[in-house]
Amino acid sequence: MKAIVTTGNGGYDKLVYKDVQKPIVAAGEVLIQVLAAGVNNTEINTRVGWYENGGWDIATPFPFIQGTDCCGKIVEVAEDLQTHLLGKRVLIRPCMRPDGFGSMRNIWMGSDFDGAFAQYVKAPASEVFVIESNWSDVELGSIPCSYGSAENMLLRAKVSATDHVLIAGASGGVGSAAVQLAKLRGARVTAIVGADKAKHAIAIGADKIIERGTDIAAALGEETIDVVVDNVGGKDFESILKVLRRGGRYVSSGAIGGPVVSLDLRTFYLKDLTLIGCTAWDEPVFGNLVAYIEKNQIKPLVAKTFALRDIAKAQSEFLEKKHFGKFVLVPEH
Repeated sequence: MKAIVTTGNGGYDKLVYKDVQKPIVAAGEVLIQVLAAGVNNTEINTRVGWYENGGWDIATPFPFIQGTDCCGKIVEVAEDLQTHLLGKRVLIRPCMRPDGFGSMRNIWMGSDFDGAFAQYVKAPASEVFVIESNWSDVELGSIPCSYGSAENMLLRAKVSATDHVLIAGASGGVGSAAVQLAKLRGARVTAIVGADKAKHAIAIGADKIIERGTDIAAALGEETIDVVVDNVGGKDFESILKVLRRGGRYVSSGAIGGPVVSLDLRTFYLKDLTLIGCTAWDEPVFGNLVAYIEKNQIKPLVAKTFALRDIAKAQSEFLEKKHFGKFVLVPEH
C-alpha cells in the first residue's frame, strides 16, 4: 500500500510517500481502508519533537505512519471476530486506554503506533465505531481528534447550561469543536479569534467575540467566566485566570501559543480554582460524538482537502493558521 512514513524528528523531508507492507490483522483487530484522514497539530508536534521535553514519556516509534483521524471502511476482520463488520463505515477512537478506563495511561494512533496517513490502517475492534450518517467521508474524517479532545474537556469541566464558557483559539479544530459542543450543552460562549474569523465563530454559535491580542481581563472584567477552555496558553494565561470566577474551572489539552506560562499561585488558591489537564479520553467521549453526528447535532467544519501525497503542502498551509476548521487528506485507491 501507499503511505506517508515519518522517518524521524525534523522538517517536511521526514515525510516520505512510499510503498509499505499492508497491515496484517492479529486477534481482535480489523483492517480499515482509509477514506479520509484529518490533519492535526499533534502530528506536526510529534514530527518536530515538541512533546519530548514536556512530560510525554513514550518514545516515538520512528520510522512509522502518523495520522490520528480516520474515517474508513472495514475490509478485513481477524478470525476471532464476526464478519458482520465487513463493509461498515467507521470512525476509529484514536486515544486508547490499554489498561482500561480506571487507568490514565493512554496511547494514540498515529503517535505511538501506525496511523491513518496510508491507504489502510489496522485497529483493535474495540476502538472502531460503526457510524450511520449522511455525512461525507471527508466530513467524518475531520472529527475524531479535535472533537474528541473538546468533548473530553467539556465533560471533565462539567460544562452545563448555567455556565459562561471562554474558549481560546476558537478558530482551530479543537476550539471550533468546543464552541459547538458547549452550545449543545446550552452554555453561553465567548470565543477568542482573529478579527478575520469572527463571523465563522458566530456562525457556529459563539455569543460574543474577543479579538485575539485583546487584553482579556479588560474586555470581560475580572471574575466573569465559569469555565475556560484553553488550548493556546502563552502570554494570555495569567489574564485568563483573572477572568475566572471563584471556584472556576480551567481546562486544557494543548498549548499551541506557548507551553511555558506564568502562574501566580495566589490567584490559583485564593480563588479556589480547578486546573484540569486532559489527554486521556474518558469512556463516554467517543460514543457521545457518534451520537451527535448521527443526530446531526454538530456540524463538520472542513476548510480544505488534499491528496495524501501532498501532506507537506497541507501541513505548511495548516501552520499559516489562515483557515477555519480542518484540513483533511484523502488517499488514492
